[in-house]
Parts: sequence; structure tokens; C-alpha cells
Amino acid sequence: MPESDLITIGAFARSCGITASALRFYDDSGLLAPAGVDESTGYRYYAPEQVARAVTIRRLRDIDMPLDGIGRVLAADAYDAVRLIDEHMARLVERTQQARRTAEVVKAALGESSGWPVATVRGPVLAAAVEQILAATGTDPDLPVLTGVRFETTAESLTLTATDRYRLSTRTVVPEQAGSADWAATVDGGDLSTVLQEIRRAHLVDLEAGEHSVRFRSADGGVRTCRTLPEPFPDHRALLASLPAAQTHVVVSKHELTIALERQRARYLRITVSPGSLAVSDPAAESVTELSAQVTGPPGDLVFGFTILHPAVATAIGPDVRLDIGGPRDPMVVRSADNGDLTTLAMPADPTVVDAENGSRN
Repeated sequence: MPESDLITIGAFARSCGITASALRFYDDSGLLAPAGVDESTGYRYYAPEQVARAVTIRRLRDIDMPLDGIGRVLAADAYDAVRLIDEHMARLVERTQQARRTAEVVKAALGESSGWPVATVRGPVLAAAVEQILAATGTDPDLPVLTGVRFETTAESLTLTATDRYRLSTRTVVPEQAGSADWAATVDGGDLSTVLQEIRRAHLVDLEAGEHSVRFRSADGGVRTCRTLPEPFPDHRALLASLPAAQTHVVVSKHELTIALERQRARYLRITVSPGSLAVSDPAAESVTELSAQVTGPPGDLVFGFTILHPAVATAIGPDVRLDIGGPRDPMVVRSADNGDLTTLAMPADPTVVDAENGSRN
């Protein structure tokens, strides 16, 4: 390459988002040698095609990958590079979890108040309920409360609720022991995900409420803490109470319906109900799977996003699911055919959005 095409270290650093001192360090480490060095001044110069490698190094450093690990990633083919990055991320997650456990031990040693007891629940039951409800949490950073799970306890029950505005799931479990007063808080969904395995392994878990957190304490002394979110949770009870009466009720095999949904490759799915059957198809009804179903009420036709309907069906309890269908724009209620502990509302897709997407593909 002609020397005139080379870039000074300062300009190259700015184009990559890296400091000049970091580039010198990467040169000394053998990760990124300059394309040329002025023999009289020692100035380093880089080629434009080295930008991609420099940016990759910067990003790997951003995820705390050590220099020797970066060297292995850069020397590997695409498959092995991905594997090496995944292995590094797994180690990071383990270190984070270990740090969280250590922090809990330190806080306990400092005598921090454990909060007040709100319920005692069997660990596997609570873990299963949390896992089912997490499927309905949102990911919008502008609405952080929707990334959480609402916990509500009374003397008779513990109810978990989550919504991302397109679906709403609520699950009720019976505690082994209730607290002395009703309690409610929205628990960070990400924190809940990290404690699921430990909750599942505990026979009994005591829930202890704090001012800004909730603790899950097992009989062996293990304690995990999850943050609570300060923003008000949507009034899900008002939403449930305002639902119009369902016009059509469908009972169908959960397994068969799940398989039928997974066979479709379209982003949106059409659910067509007729006497004795439920059909799953793409919006244009070109690929149809017809299932035997118990249908009460008039026929109906709804379109759902796959990411909305599939989790609602897949997390349902029991071998059969019941679908309660109102109008074409009303939420469809998905629940077990014989167990009302878990209820999910799935919003149909806007027909204009579906039609526009289909038109763009034609």
C-alpha cells in the first residue's frame, strides 16, 4: 500500500474509538501491529483495512476479555471464535453470580435487617410459576416496570403477574404459610432470572420484603436478593375486569397446538375456529394445520404475532388449553382447560400491520 494511504496513529485511534496509548499497547502485545513505522521518528501508521480488527479488539476488551483470549479469538475461524466468546461470557456470568452471593454474605454479616416475612412457598412451585410469568415481561427500557414481575400476597395466595402490553400473564399459587399482612411489590425480572435455579433446588423458600428489595431465604441458610422496582405497576385487575364476555370457547391439546404453531415460519399466525376444529396457518392461509377441538360458540378468525401466542400456549398448565375468544380486537384468554391458576391474555395483531407486511413481501 502506498505510504500516502496510511493513517496516523491519532487519526486511526479516533476512527476506531481507541486511544493512541491503547494502540501502542496492542502493538506491544502482538494483537495489532501498525502497517508501517517511520524509522526516523518511530511514528506508527495504520491502514484503513485495520479498522475492523481494531474495533473487534476494542469490543472484546469492553466485555473484559483478557489479551490472550482476544488473541485466540482473532486467530480462530468464525465457528471457534463464537465458541470462545460464549465460553468467556459463561465465565463472566458465573463470576457475577458468585459476586452476588458473596455480597449477600457480607450484607448478612454486617447485620442488615432481613425485612419482614410475607410468605413461605415450596421452591419448585415458586420457580415454575416465576418461569411461566417471566415469558410475559417486557424489554422496553423506557418502561422499566414492565420488565418486572408483580408479587402480591394475601392470607390465602401468592399471585404473580407480568405484562408487556401485548400479553398479560397471571399465576396464583397457594403458600405453605402466609405473612401477617397483605404485601405487593414489583420484582426486577432480570434479578429473578438469576435466582431461579437456587429457588428450584430449595424445598421451602421464605419471602422477606425489604424497603427496596425482596429476599428469598432457603432452609439451608441461602439468601438471594432481588431488587424491587419503584414505578407503579399497571392496573391489571381493572384490565381483567373490563374484558368483554367471550363469545367462543375452544379446548384443544396443548401439545398439538404448540407443534402446529412451531410448524409455521411466518411472523404472524392466523387462528381459525370452526365447529369441531381449530386451524393454524400463515396470514394468507397457504400453510394450514387443522386440529380437532371442542368448540362452543360462533366461528372466529384472529391473527397473532408468533412471539405473543407461542409463549402463552407453551407455558399453560396441563395437557389441554382453553381459548376464550371475544371480538377480533379483544385479547384472547389462554388458560388450562381444568386449572385456573395460570391465565394469559394475548393481544391479536393489528390487521393493517399484518396486511402491510404481507404486501411488502409480495
